[in-house]
Amino acid sequence: MNDTVVAEVMAELAALEDPAMRAVNERHGDDHGVNLSKLRAIAKRLKTQHPLATELWATDDTAAQLLALLICRPKDFTSDELDAMMRQARASKVRDWLINYVVKKSPHSEDLRLSWSADDDASVRSAGWALTAERVRKNADGLDLPGLLDIVEAQMKDAPDRLQWQMNNTLAHIGIEHAELRDRALGIGERLEVLKDYPTPPGCTSPYAPLWIAEMVRRQEAGSVKA
Repeated sequence: MNDTVVAEVMAELAALEDPAMRAVNERHGDDHGVNLSKLRAIAKRLKTQHPLATELWATDDTAAQLLALLICRPKDFTSDELDAMMRQARASKVRDWLINYVVKKSPHSEDLRLSWSADDDASVRSAGWALTAERVRKNADGLDLPGLLDIVEAQMKDAPDRLQWQMNNTLAHIGIEHAELRDRALGIGERLEVLKDYPTPPGCTSPYAPLWIAEMVRRQEAGSVKA
């Protein structure tokens, strides 16, 4: 990849930097001030360019890494490369995009889910639980759901914030998607009270598992009645 191209893209990103937006983003763990709609527009123009993506990632600049995740080819990354990227990622948005836009589309997704879920690094472990929540929601075949509930019940209350959030997602999706385990999931949520007081805007569903499960089940049942 021509270094000039990388330099031009970095200069374009720097020109979009907004100090006020950076101040807002930094409160959420994201050290960049680039409007994401404008960043997506750059990605749309560049289209898929995996070599450029790897060079942008290597800059360790948050905006550049976000752009890299939009123009990369997920299936071209090895398992070791994705593992290294997860450990390198500092910003919360970078970690989220890496999981949702790249790892979930990778043939290594399941192997990484298993290894990350048992990792000593809580940030990496949270990525494993994010993939687990996705498996529960989309394809739970082969998962030990009662065993996952055992872990959630024992560890979620005192887990670091990111890990706690993903464990809670897993708990909620088990309760929503698997009626035979719903009462147990509800009971765990009620006992642990994780995210019970989470500020939720009007019209939005609370992430508190008992309320979330009840609302999504209500919608499912309402949809089946209409059908």
